[in-house]
Amino acid sequence: MRLTLVGAAMGAGWVMSGAAAAGELTPLPDTVEIRMEPIAETAALERAVPTPKIVRSGARIQCVPYARANSGVDIKGDAKSWWTLAAGKYDREKTPAVGSVIVMRGYNGADRGHVAVVRAVLSDRAIVVDHANWLNEGEVTLNVPVKDVSKNGDWSEVRVWHIPGATWGKRVYGARGFIRPEKVALTVNASVSTVSSGLQTVDAIGVGSLALGGPAS
Repeated sequence: MRLTLVGAAMGAGWVMSGAAAAGELTPLPDTVEIRMEPIAETAALERAVPTPKIVRSGARIQCVPYARANSGVDIKGDAKSWWTLAAGKYDREKTPAVGSVIVMRGYNGADRGHVAVVRAVLSDRAIVVDHANWLNEGEVTLNVPVKDVSKNGDWSEVRVWHIPGATWGKRVYGARGFIRPEKVALTVNASVSTVSSGLQTVDAIGVGSLALGGPAS
């Protein structure tokens, strides 16, 4: 008798489905196919990082000053304008990096924006962020999972972990991309002058330890 395993690894764990998982005692043919399925995505994330966390200090904190203070990206102005304001000053990318700022649109309304600091990159389609006022209560939320749900895997659409519900938020948000803390090279008098980098280490970005936490709705 030959056992054939069918499935694609997620790097998190496996469960068996079908008769083999149910333990039914039935005659086996010469070839048995045991179909494996990845465990739930939520459970995998819970094992990968600590529990998301909400911090309330009493003072209401907005997403813009929090991102500016904890990323090295020194941009002033409403969150919805950050992507445009970063042009020519900071590197703008379509892929995440630790310390970069993700710029989202459609937060709490089509004309509203939001910015968050990337704390960790878990895969090419999953990151962890810290940000402020996501629940619209002036709070800070730490280590919040965010996943790319765009059709082409280009981070143009994301979903954010919702701490109060302990699940992925139902709403899909548009994303402009990621602003890197490094400033772009400036050309002065036919010579290239590189402005010093504002990149911080992970430990310098507001929180000491890495954890998956934070609200999303």
